[in-house]
Amino acid sequence: MTDTSESQSRVASFFEFDKHGTDAKTEVVAGITTFLTMSYIIVVNPAILSAAISIEGYSDGQVFQMLAITTILAAAVGSTVMALYANRPFGLAPGMGLNAYFAFTVVIALGIPWQTALAAVFVEGIVFIAMSSVGARRYIIEFFPEPVKFAVGAGIGLFLLLLGLIEINVAVADEATLVSLGNVASDPVALLALAGLAFTIVLYAMDVTGSIITGIVATAAAGWGLTLAGVVDGGVLTPDGLPPINYDITPLVGAFVDGFQNIEPISFLIVVLTFFFVDFFDTAGTLIGVSQFGDFLDDDGNLPEMEKPLMADAVATTFGAIVGTTTVTTYVESSTGVEEGGRTGLTALVVALLFLASLVLVPVVAAIPTYASYLGLVLVGLIMLQGVTDIQWDDAEWLIPGGLTIVMMPLTASIANGIAAGIISYPIVKAAQGEHRSIHVAQWILAGSFVLYFYVTAGGVMGG
Repeated sequence: MTDTSESQSRVASFFEFDKHGTDAKTEVVAGITTFLTMSYIIVVNPAILSAAISIEGYSDGQVFQMLAITTILAAAVGSTVMALYANRPFGLAPGMGLNAYFAFTVVIALGIPWQTALAAVFVEGIVFIAMSSVGARRYIIEFFPEPVKFAVGAGIGLFLLLLGLIEINVAVADEATLVSLGNVASDPVALLALAGLAFTIVLYAMDVTGSIITGIVATAAAGWGLTLAGVVDGGVLTPDGLPPINYDITPLVGAFVDGFQNIEPISFLIVVLTFFFVDFFDTAGTLIGVSQFGDFLDDDGNLPEMEKPLMADAVATTFGAIVGTTTVTTYVESSTGVEEGGRTGLTALVVALLFLASLVLVPVVAAIPTYASYLGLVLVGLIMLQGVTDIQWDDAEWLIPGGLTIVMMPLTASIANGIAAGIISYPIVKAAQGEHRSIHVAQWILAGSFVLYFYVTAGGVMGG
């Protein structure tokens, strides 16, 4: 009993329970809550990345399992660093939005090898580490246009929403209108996906913890049930076959090193900058937003020692790139744990341990159909639209850059294009309003850089 008491005392002392007015039981419950609300990433992230990553000698199902494992490991490492270094109750995992940008824009649309895309994530992580270590956050915030910063989340939300609707066969390509409603009434995948989406939305509206992962699993189970009952043929609502269990991730680990060969400098730089900007402002915004729930902010509305959680994010991103996954970021779902009373790093440590424990479920994850996984994109996309309320729509210097940032992302299937459009338009609008002196010189440089980016990517320089 004495040893147990001493251990509990050391834990309480390390995480500063007395300072934050909490206890071990509260922190554990908060950690479980946070994990359940963000655990959908174990299914969704490999579903997205497997569209762009293929490895010779391995089936799609085996690659899917590899990506699920790297997703889990990156989340566990990131949350552990957050717990032990920053002592904050925030869970981390590969971020939604940037994973889709990585797969569908960088690799599939631009034709950049996935190894090179991972190299860009690695470089972004190193840059993030360097800037966090010298406290450069305030300089970045100073020259990045506010309208663009606040519009990025909503733009990514629309991007994810469109991708999700396409993958569940609700939105389809159309020669006349570019996109239209699919033959939902006669498509088993669309019908079941919509039923699953409705179920998930009901759970979310009722504030059920873990509503997204519950909806995904329930939809997948229904697909298997209908198949086994003979209602639909095998392979329609279920994978064609279950892959052999695979825990070997060596083909992914270190693959980013090969990506540094034959780099096209301008496109590589733009990809790195996009990863960095979205990661930085998504993380910073999430940290501030979640910290409001926990009363962590000082009198000026800032998070004390913010560089520490930013460093945890940067370290996790770098580690994720090394093992083969995309940018890791702090999850807004951490607010659910904070609402349960989580105040210290023990909450994040519990999240990390639960991610590690979920490694045993990797073979089960491979049995979840793609359309069920993409339900998460639809709901997460809808949730991210709430960011539009932060934009001052009655002011032209917010309306035009913010609006362009939001609409360009889904319409061109590129987060980078949205950011570029917003950054280019911002100083132009400000100058037109006669506010030349309030435009930071770095904002003109950024605008010019993104004009060059459009010339390179849209002018045929990259081979179309």
